Amino acid sequence: MTAPLRRVFVRRPGTDVSRWKEYGWRDEPDPARLATEHESFCAALTAAGAEVLVGEPSPSGNLDAIYVFDPALTSDAGAILLRPGKELRRDEVASIRADFEANGVPIAAELAAPALAEGGDTLWLDERTLVVGLGYRTNATGAAQLAVALPAVDVITVDLPHHRGRGEVLHLLSLISPLDTDLALVYLPLMPVRLVQLLEERGVQVVDVPDEELDSMGCNVLALAPRVVLALDGNPETRRRLEAAGVEVRVYAGEELSRKGDGGPTCLTHPLTRG
Repeated sequence: MTAPLRRVFVRRPGTDVSRWKEYGWRDEPDPARLATEHESFCAALTAAGAEVLVGEPSPSGNLDAIYVFDPALTSDAGAILLRPGKELRRDEVASIRADFEANGVPIAAELAAPALAEGGDTLWLDERTLVVGLGYRTNATGAAQLAVALPAVDVITVDLPHHRGRGEVLHLLSLISPLDTDLALVYLPLMPVRLVQLLEERGVQVVDVPDEELDSMGCNVLALAPRVVLALDGNPETRRRLEAAGVEVRVYAGEELSRKGDGGPTCLTHPLTRG
């Protein structure tokens, strides 16, 4: 999750934002500004050396469809299509299947009911270790089906915090972002104990996000390369702590793109090739 980003999939936002309340966005986004911010975000990925594959907007007015990390999990064997716990997002699976097939990304497996899993609840600690957060969007059956689809991988489950409940869900990756093989950005007060122990066992140092910057997605950054990240602008203390740890921080403006829909740079991207 931290090797140099070479190829990445994103989805262009549409102009129909009428269903923003239905999808739980904090406020109605401005379509023109949403598009402009997304274009600038893609430009930042390109500037980092990544080939950016752009999918078409959701035809159903699904605003969450721009957060392409969630409906699939990429592995060495190919993409595993997930089954989102947020029911309104399940149409994204067929869309991302078509996008992946059109771009030569093989489909290795697909989860089936009653399994639930969202990409935001998955964390590759290394090539052979996948951590799955169990909570309101990902269940034990989903983790079990991932283990079957990935027989050479050690799938470890951890329990996610209730925090503010079902209506304001924190994914696992809301609480941790890998920065390098031996460094991670975390929000320790809500981290699963077992995950903290795993990081300690593996010698992974942490940069802690301050309380006041959790809700503004200070903990959600995208590794462009080891110790180089793309972050949502507006979390100055987190940025200071990252830079003090030797991390280069690049920022993007995401008032419409990220803040209103609670989706940071990790959510907005689906890395296909790293290294």
